Formats: sequence, structure tokens, C-alpha cells
Amino acid sequence: MPIFIVTASYSQDTVKGLMTHAQGRRAAVGKLVEKGGGTLLDMYMTTGPHDVMAIVEMPDGGDVVAVNMAIAASGAAVHLNTIRAWSPEEFEGIAKKATEISGAYSPPGT
Repeated sequence: MPIFIVTASYSQDTVKGLMTHAQGRRAAVGKLVEKGGGTLLDMYMTTGPHDVMAIVEMPDGGDVVAVNMAIAASGAAVHLNTIRAWSPEEFEGIAKKATEISGAYSPPGT
């Protein structure tokens, strides 16, 4: 199953809620991901442009977008970003395919 890295920023109300009740966030996110057909592999609170990062395994990109939409609709998070991740072994196959098809493309002006 594909792996996705999802980052998000908390809304102001979520920050207030975390200040009084920060427990159980991994379980809450895991439950939603499972309902969406996937597995929460890991989750971190982060600094920088995003407040949280989750690594999830989902059947496809549409499923992870549906989970993100459910979170966004709740008002808990904004600026959700999804990145598809590949293992180095998976990427070897991608690089091989790129080599096989590269001659089919002509850059602009050629």
C-alpha cells in the first residue's frame, strides 16, 4: 500500500484544546485513518511551518485526501499537505522506467 506523509497546522481552537487536553491525539488520528481504509504508521508534533506530521499507509491518494477533508471539515487543522513517499527500492523501479521512456519526450524548442 502507498505511504503518504501528511503535514498540517492547527487551528487556533485546536491549540486552545490541546492546552487543556493533549492526550490521545495519536489514537484519534489512527481511528480516522483506519476508517478511511489505512493505517497510521507514525505521528509527530513538529515545529516550523507545520504543527503535526503523520505518516500513513493508504490504499490510494483519494483515500488520504478524504481523511484530510474530514480533518479540515472538523476545523481542527488547516494547510493540510500530502506527500507521496516511496522506499528506495520502489524508487529504483521508477528510475528504471524513467530511463526506458526518456527518449519519448522532446523539450520545448527542439
